[in-house]
Amino acid sequence: MISHLHGTVKKLKPGVLSVDVSNVGYLLNVPLDVWDGSTDEIDATFFVYTYVREDRLELFGFIDWSSRMLFAHLVKMSGIGPSLALELCSVPRNMLGKAISEQDCELLTSIKGIGKKRAEKLLLELKSLLELIPGAFTDSNKDLGAQYDKDAMDALKVLGYDSPTIISALKEISPDLKSTEERVTAALRSL
Repeated sequence: MISHLHGTVKKLKPGVLSVDVSNVGYLLNVPLDVWDGSTDEIDATFFVYTYVREDRLELFGFIDWSSRMLFAHLVKMSGIGPSLALELCSVPRNMLGKAISEQDCELLTSIKGIGKKRAEKLLLELKSLLELIPGAFTDSNKDLGAQYDKDAMDALKVLGYDSPTIISALKEISPDLKSTEERVTAALRSL
């Protein structure tokens, strides 16, 4: 099993990186926020989860150990495969943590493949995970202001943007912007 990789990054397609370690390229599936934050030809370290099934072997890379642990717990849950777990890992941690603690299924239903009933079931299962690895649900990079982001997400959805695009845009805006209008305007500029 591979614990971590340190090497030169090359972006291949959204959500997929190649990490060159001593002239061996490892194909890593990464959350969209990691992919967006990566730059070609820089050295980086990724914590790796190796997903093995009879018909496939895939590597999933994360920039911190708590994200890797979150992914590992998610793929063990009933009805969550690696693709859906990776989608969930792309959601800003503080927003996911808030949705879990308040049992608010709206954020999860915005993710492709999750309906209302499945979101409710997931939230119940994730509640214990929140207590087990609380660091996985805090965003160390930014405090996004969860209520503003919820309102901003709703506004951007009305304009026709999908959840991964919205989340990526909201992560890029300045935390100094406090009103929903300012946050939506800044997000639209980055899209």
